[in-house]
Amino acid sequence: MHDILRLSAAELLTLFQTLEAPDIEEMHGDFAAETLRQPNLLATLSGRYGLNGPLYPGKWLSKAFRPVSDRRGCGYNSFRHFGRVVQRFPMATLIAPSRYDRRPAFQLVYRAYGSLFGALHMVDEVRRLEAGQYLGIGTFGFTDAQRRMPYPFLLTGPVGSYLGDVGKERAGFKVEGELPGFSSGGALRG
Repeated sequence: MHDILRLSAAELLTLFQTLEAPDIEEMHGDFAAETLRQPNLLATLSGRYGLNGPLYPGKWLSKAFRPVSDRRGCGYNSFRHFGRVVQRFPMATLIAPSRYDRRPAFQLVYRAYGSLFGALHMVDEVRRLEAGQYLGIGTFGFTDAQRRMPYPFLLTGPVGSYLGDVGKERAGFKVEGELPGFSSGGALRG
C-alpha cells in the first residue's frame, strides 16, 4: 500500500490520476472515511470544522453507497452525533469522467439532493487504491477555480451495510450538469 498519510495533496492528486475507477457494484456498503493532507491551512481547517464542527457537530465516520442500476447509485455520509450515528448529506453516484483527467471515476454528486453539500456544489471522485482502499478527491464551490481545488480523503471497506436511503432527490435534476467531463464531450461508462 502507498503511504498516503505522508503524501501532500498535490502528490495525492497525482496518485489519483494513476488509479482506476471501481465499478458501481463494488461500491456497495459502508466505507470508513478519513481526511488526508489538504492543500493548505484553510482547507485543513474547513475540513476539520466543516465535517466535525459547529455547523454539524459530530465526527465524520463513513460514506455508504448502494447501486440502483448498473450505471447509477445513491449514498450518504455517517457522523457520530451526541453519542449516536446519523446519516446526512445524501448523494447520487455514477461512473463518469473525472474533472482532472477525463478518465472514469466513481462520482458522488451531492446537488442531486437538498443539503448544505448540495448547495455548495460538492462532487467527490473516487478511485481504487487497492482492494478495500479507495482514494477520494472532494471538490466544492461556485466557480470553476474553486471546484478544481482537491480535498483528498481515504475510504476503507466496506466495513458495514448500507442502512437505507436518506433525503429527497431534486425533481428534474440532471446529474451530468454538475460534472465538467460531460460538458466537454465526456460520456458515461457502462
